[in-house]
Parts: sequence; structure tokens; C-alpha cells
Amino acid sequence: MTDYVTVTADAPSGRTGAIKLHGRAAFDGMLAAGQLAAQTLDMVVPHMVPGVTTGEIDDLVRRFIADRGGIPATLGYRGYTHSSCISINHVVCHGIPSDKTLKSGDIVNVDVTPILDGWHGDSSRMYLIGDVPIKAKRLVEVTYECLMLGIEAAKPGNHLGDVGHAIQRHAERHRYGVVRDFCGHGLGQLFHDAPEVVHVGKPGTGPELKPGMIFTIEPMINTGRPDVKLLDDGWTAVTRDRSLSAQFEHSIGITETGCEIFTLSPGGFDKPPY
Repeated sequence: MTDYVTVTADAPSGRTGAIKLHGRAAFDGMLAAGQLAAQTLDMVVPHMVPGVTTGEIDDLVRRFIADRGGIPATLGYRGYTHSSCISINHVVCHGIPSDKTLKSGDIVNVDVTPILDGWHGDSSRMYLIGDVPIKAKRLVEVTYECLMLGIEAAKPGNHLGDVGHAIQRHAERHRYGVVRDFCGHGLGQLFHDAPEVVHVGKPGTGPELKPGMIFTIEPMINTGRPDVKLLDDGWTAVTRDRSLSAQFEHSIGITETGCEIFTLSPGGFDKPPY
């Protein structure tokens, strides 16, 4: 049985396993934080070119967030020492910024989570570097479509299984694999909270979606099998068969009639080409 708790001034603020239901003030805080995340991802667009290093992109992200009064949630999180995750080609998620240089033909995910006034704005996008093969472009397009189909299913009265099913059905229609090892999550004044948002599922199953819920949807889609493995650094997840992987992520809140997307691009850069 799923537990829900309405967030009030005296309600527990930590992880209790219950799904939190927030009011309008929380949605306003999440919108501000989400827009900072979106602005950050807009800012890096002209810098995502052959020859730039992922470390240089991470430095841009850190300075941009700090200059606007935010704090990168990943910086110092469980020992992580960077302000973003940057995942290239067969890296599924949590790629560590370094002196690695982007090359023409790469597809790259940049994932940022600024904290602004205590709220977490979590979002990621794909970027096409130089001349990208059609196969890779198509994966990126379908992954974005998966995200938006999942968001379309995120409305009161539906269940998380409906969200996962919408994503899984579209990806598998294109013979892609949907990663199971990582999922979306509750969000707000905590970086990760209930519920887990799995990107596969059966309609009508899982927790019911209720107004006030806040969570991420962030499908990871592979051209090959869904299996992943974790590298020795303890963070970087890659496709086990070395097939290409893509991911998009939005933070959303369930409303009385549907959902509100907190992390839409103010510059119209929600999907490539930019």
C-alpha cells in the first residue's frame, strides 16, 4: 500500500518512504529551481562543440549556477566532486567530467541539478557534436519522444505504471532497450525521494498519481540491450554491449488537470538540433 503525506510546516521533511504532496508555494520554488537548471543547459549549447573537454563544460556549469545564487547538488554528493554529470555515447548516466575531449559524431548528455532557495531543479538534455550519424540522431529523437509520452501520461488518476508503459511501448516499438537499473525519483527539498519512477511498466499499476506529487521522468534508452554495468570509479554506468545510449530528463509536478513541467527551456532548446 502506498503512503502519501501532505507537506505542512510541521510534517517530517526527511525520507520516510511516503510520497509527499506539495502545495503551490513548493511548485513555485520548484519552478524557479527548474528554470535555473534549464537556463544552465541553454547556456552550454554554444560550447558543445568538437575540441571542448567535459571538464571545461563542468566549470561553466558550476560558475553559471553559483553566479545566480544556486548550489550544484552533485558537488560533494556522496563524495562526487563535480557540478554536473556528462555522459558520452555508450555512457548511460553519471559520466564524470574530465579532460576528455568531445569529438564530431558524439552524442552527449549533460545532467544538472542546481539547488535554489532549498529546492532542487533536476534536468538533463542530449547534445549532438558536429556531424552525428543518422542512427545516433534517431536514438536521440526517440528518447525525447519517450520522455514527452511519459509526461503526457503523468496526470491525476493515472499510475506510475502508465508512465513507464508509455515510455517502454514507444522505445520497444523502435527495437530499443529501456534501462531498468536507473530510474526517476521524487524531488523537492530532497535530491532523491519517494517515489521511484521506473521507465517500464503496466497500465494501472504502481502508485496512483495525485495532485501535489513532484518527481523526475528521465528515460535512458539504448540502441541495443537494456543491460548496464558500473565502472570501477563507482559512478559511470555504461551499456554492457557498448551500444549507444541517450537520456532526457524533466522535473514535473502533478496538478489537478495534468502536470506542470518545471524545467522547460526558456530558449526553446528542449531537444536538438539547437
